[in-house]
Amino acid sequence: MAAVSRGAASAGGDVIGVLPWTEPGEANPDCSYVVATGVGQARNLAVVGSGEVVIAIGGEWGTLSEIGHARSLGRTVVALRSWALVGRDRMEGAPGVVPAETAAEAVAAVLAELQSPSR
Repeated sequence: MAAVSRGAASAGGDVIGVLPWTEPGEANPDCSYVVATGVGQARNLAVVGSGEVVIAIGGEWGTLSEIGHARSLGRTVVALRSWALVGRDRMEGAPGVVPAETAAEAVAAVLAELQSPSR
């Protein structure tokens, strides 16, 4: 998250940090705005619910929960060197999860999704 924040800030973007804890001062220094939730990992739902498309980068269990929350909300997930998911029946092929190997691929997938006529 630090690298993403640094990249977005250096490109002139606003960075909103949604923290699992209550101390705003512990946020990444590149955050333009900080939301200190105090709700622990439950903040993952707020993070994915706040965007139109989600990019999951790498990841551990928290990232996997964000992917699940995002798909439950109907958000497309671009998985940048992240979880490879396998499902059964309707979930076979992990519908709504688009794999990407590079940041450029991930951004292109997000832009394509946002421009999709089905939106």
